[in-house]
Amino acid sequence: MRSKFMSAAAAAELVKDGDTVGLIGGGGGLVEASTLFAALEQRFVDSGHPRDLTCVHALGIGDRKSRGMNCFAHEHMVKRVIGGHWVWSPRMQQLARENKIEAYVLPGGVVMQLLREIAAKRPGLLTHVGLGTFVDPRQSGGRMNEAARDELVDLMQIDGRELLRYRPFPVNVALIRGSYADPDGNISLEQEPANVDIYAMAAAARNSGGKVIAQVRTAVASNTLPARAVRVPGAIVDAVVVDPAQSQSYDIVYDPTLSGERFGPVPPEPDTPFSARHAIARRAHAELRDGAVINYGFGIPDMVASIVAARSDSHRYYQTIEHGTYGGTLLTGTLFGYARNPSCMIDGPSQFDFYSGGGLDIAFLGFGELDRHGNVNVSKLGGDTVGPGGFIDIAQNARKVVFCGTFDTKNSRCETGDGALRVVRHGDVRKLVTDVAQITFSGEQARSAGQQVYYVTERAVFELHAQGVALIEVAPGVDLHADVLECMDFEPVIEQAPAIMSTEHFSA
Repeated sequence: MRSKFMSAAAAAELVKDGDTVGLIGGGGGLVEASTLFAALEQRFVDSGHPRDLTCVHALGIGDRKSRGMNCFAHEHMVKRVIGGHWVWSPRMQQLARENKIEAYVLPGGVVMQLLREIAAKRPGLLTHVGLGTFVDPRQSGGRMNEAARDELVDLMQIDGRELLRYRPFPVNVALIRGSYADPDGNISLEQEPANVDIYAMAAAARNSGGKVIAQVRTAVASNTLPARAVRVPGAIVDAVVVDPAQSQSYDIVYDPTLSGERFGPVPPEPDTPFSARHAIARRAHAELRDGAVINYGFGIPDMVASIVAARSDSHRYYQTIEHGTYGGTLLTGTLFGYARNPSCMIDGPSQFDFYSGGGLDIAFLGFGELDRHGNVNVSKLGGDTVGPGGFIDIAQNARKVVFCGTFDTKNSRCETGDGALRVVRHGDVRKLVTDVAQITFSGEQARSAGQQVYYVTERAVFELHAQGVALIEVAPGVDLHADVLECMDFEPVIEQAPAIMSTEHFSA
């Protein structure tokens, strides 16, 4: 059999004008086929081809500058993007804002599971995930700008139950990444920090009659890869590009504790000055219970994971990441999605099966806006397409959801660290609004599902009740009226005098 190894430039020639290209990644360079992305960008810059592409990706890909989805953010190179999360590519967000591309957002888990349905040639993905949110066709159906006009989602009833059908589409090219490849195209993910939707994307492309192009760090001889190490069989791989400089992240070349190849010491996290964000994370952390299966979102929620690590308490909970990882010490910031010393790695679509079925006990997630109905917006802020990543799949199905975020934003300033909180300056932008700009989490759906929902800020804690958003706690040192009630666009339910949050949360 002829070897499937070729150069990145030759592989880029396999992508044709108008193709639907499936991309893999998870922020920070996680399993990102960076060399293939760069080769496609260079080909377009040099020749104007390939053009009018449709890019599909489940999670955020990029560095907010030039890598990841930024490689495709050229006018005329991309016609349409169906992406779960956009924040890592400001250039693509700009194209969406200017209606120079058709911008769609679908939940990250939905994208991964839909790829599996496409591979099996089933009639799309039928699921409750997304009901009552902006991807529901009764709202915007996932369309994020005026250029996006097509219907990607249908509302259906089966056995008297409302469900969404996410329509299938062919995938012409899958750009995936692995660690090792042999001449037959067998791909091992041994050194990768996650599996995500690599296999699902490859299978979707293969069964759509498309091409699967893999980037790996190391080429090996035939018959040297253990069968159980191969996660993508050579039977569905068309081309392999070797990049010896491939790294596990933008900043980490190789660390075997991230890929689960061995256990090792965990470097201490750098000390950061105590702030109101730490107080939010501490109050959220109080919602944990032993034995809980939990998930952390990006931002303040991953500070909860840092508290667990600092207290050496990870053995008390089952920590998960939507990328398919269990256990270990979760990394934060731009390395969100990585874990040192993980205990298990499964494929992303399977992880979202578990989440969608209610397997999560507690989810800690961020919020951009909160309204009187208990709705949360994280997907479109300030007119920018942000996208939820796995937020909808997680928030809609966890038994308890703890939203973590600052009370307001833009020039807000607080002082804390001595057991109390003093609001020095209110923010210019309110986050507790009458109606959110876009519903990423539906309070109505949460109430009907019987979820327990908290909204934790540095100034106050709210809980979703049948009557609406109820104020249940205020921070010590905060003026209830001047710093909380008068800084909200709606009147919360107050069933009894709010309790005072523990001073320990505000002590450095």
